[in-house]
Amino acid sequence: MTTALRLLVGVIALLLGVQVVRNAAVTAMAGLSPAAAAKLWSDHPEVELSLGMTAIGAAAHRGKPVGPATFTMIDDAATKAPLAAEPYLVRGVQAQIAGDTRLAERAFQAAEWRDPRSLAARYFLADHYFRSGDVRRGLIEFAALARLTPNGVSSVTPYVATYARDRANWPQLRALFRAEPSLAETSLEALANDPANAEAILALADAAHRDPTKPWLSVLLQRLVDQGQYAKARSIWAEIAHVRSGPGQLLFDPDFANDVPPPPFNWDLTSSTVGLAERQPGGGLHVIYYGQEDGLLARQLLVLAPGSYRLGMQVAGGGPQSRSLRWSLTCARTPTPFATMGLDAIATREWIFTVPAGCAAQWLDLAGVSSDFPKTVDVAVGGLRLRRAQPNG
Repeated sequence: MTTALRLLVGVIALLLGVQVVRNAAVTAMAGLSPAAAAKLWSDHPEVELSLGMTAIGAAAHRGKPVGPATFTMIDDAATKAPLAAEPYLVRGVQAQIAGDTRLAERAFQAAEWRDPRSLAARYFLADHYFRSGDVRRGLIEFAALARLTPNGVSSVTPYVATYARDRANWPQLRALFRAEPSLAETSLEALANDPANAEAILALADAAHRDPTKPWLSVLLQRLVDQGQYAKARSIWAEIAHVRSGPGQLLFDPDFANDVPPPPFNWDLTSSTVGLAERQPGGGLHVIYYGQEDGLLARQLLVLAPGSYRLGMQVAGGGPQSRSLRWSLTCARTPTPFATMGLDAIATREWIFTVPAGCAAQWLDLAGVSSDFPKTVDVAVGGLRLRRAQPNG
């Protein structure tokens, strides 16, 4: 190779290297600082797109129309970079503003085809489908958004929940939830925050989500209880947890042997600075009360009709100190118990109490009551028996 030829090859290589570095620098800078990138390469398509999108955003923020020069620049970028999605997004928005929905749809679809990970393309397509009444395709786009964005499932859940309130959308949502189980999970939980959505939840939850351990069930039960809809809450709880109450069964899990159905209609047991309440293998409740502070150890929400009842149980251990543990009954929407009895007393005889009229649901609580000379109490409770009291006995 002659000296002149080597020199020519070296110059070409140098120029190519400079072009590659310049292109990489411009591409990197375009998204961060379009103005600075423009100084390096003003007509680079990445620069034109960044400047154009920035100008459109600024105009929208000021409520001003976008100047024709901006659209000319974006069109030029589209010619140079035919696989860029942004020009088609702009064209789609322009078509929407002009009322040409068919052109808008084609433009947004073209943008998505060029960049399947484009959040803007997904969003505009979803919005277009929802506006045109095509809920199924709109939800598919939202599902894609959920996969593509950080915390995306949480961010799109409110939109899905909104459409779930219309029963006409349920078939499409069932299909979407089968394809996107994580979206189903968060959507059902979002719906559960409004008790009015109970019917929609039960219609949309498939077998995998009709599980008593799913978060939506606890949320919905709490909201229904807060609104005083006790019978409805218990009915849904029993349906999802597959609870079949026998005749005269007024208290669930009296032997403390079934921890599958959730509170509040099953036992809610505490492990805290107050003490420990836990089910024992084979049944029964083990309670350790530290004696240092007042607080709940176990509770269950009952739905008893007004009238008199008898509650009996077996208590082992504790001795005289078990008087610091007390059972109480409180109407669900009032702060003061209408009946209380110490564990030491109920260990030797049944507790007879009367549910007053107007008390639609009752909290049955086992709580620790501290004293000036606290001592730890360790007891076992089991064999609870709750039944109606006979008029003469």
